[in-house]
Amino acid sequence: MKVITIHHPHDLKKEDFPPLVMALGYFDGIHLGHQKVIKLAKAIAEENEWKSAVMTFDPHPSVVLSQKNKQIQLITPLEDKKQLIQTMGIDYLFIVRFTSSFANLSPEEYVDQYICGLNVQHVVAGFDFSYGKFGKGTMETLPIHAKERFTYSKVDKLVVNEEGEEKVSSTLTRELLSNGDMLGVQNVLGRFYQTNGIVIHGEKRGRQIGFPTANIQLNSDYILPKPGVYAVKIKVNHKWLNGVCNIGFKPTFKKEEEYMLTIEVHIIDFDQSIYGEEVKIEWHKRIRDEKKFDGIDQLKEQISNDTLETIKYFEKNLM
Repeated sequence: MKVITIHHPHDLKKEDFPPLVMALGYFDGIHLGHQKVIKLAKAIAEENEWKSAVMTFDPHPSVVLSQKNKQIQLITPLEDKKQLIQTMGIDYLFIVRFTSSFANLSPEEYVDQYICGLNVQHVVAGFDFSYGKFGKGTMETLPIHAKERFTYSKVDKLVVNEEGEEKVSSTLTRELLSNGDMLGVQNVLGRFYQTNGIVIHGEKRGRQIGFPTANIQLNSDYILPKPGVYAVKIKVNHKWLNGVCNIGFKPTFKKEEEYMLTIEVHIIDFDQSIYGEEVKIEWHKRIRDEKKFDGIDQLKEQISNDTLETIKYFEKNLM
């Protein structure tokens, strides 16, 4: 996959590219709805012997458009998004730097410069995709702005259940993560939620009580699941291992004014030094809330129970 970062205004020329079928969207999460858009673009490209492409934007538009210094936590930060799109067999990924000047393009200018100007023969986007200043360009106005220079496909909403009550969306994914509903997240994404990070030194308390933990510092601004204890898989040195993860503030050891959110994974049946290693956490099941214990013995008993529950979960759900 060829990755091209575009800074506005760009000087790319139509003849620089083969005929393209372009999937358009921000695509945070690459959930099943996004996958439907991207897969359709790939299928149309193959049918016409064209090349497939995805156009996304960085940073998140609301970072630029918000009046406040807004920081957005993402389901799939840019590097993760690149990897997921590459696994779908796409030929070109265009990453447009979302700036104030880019946001001020009229819908007509956006179509002229970023669709026709890149030799796009066919556009695929979700029914709610918008473009141009104030998002005034929509899938309804696209035929007007296309002026018969390219064709397009609009992908209707995808729903989670047969009743059609919940639309598959990044908003729904965020809501499910904030509730710790990892099965719900899996149903929306079509895969388990994953975060990447590096193992750093912690306070070594886990080791002292017989349950050593890997303290994880995330390498991107991920949206995290609701604080609590989770059954997870952790990828260390290319190998997936089972673990019990605590996201929280360690209230047994900390006063409220000392609270700082941490991510710690007790890797089951594992005793190696992995400081500095890059790891991937795959979030499977929420076991319980984090809570304050009256003493170390109570905490150790609970961690033993959490570990047993995690082992049983993975025995039942062989992955």
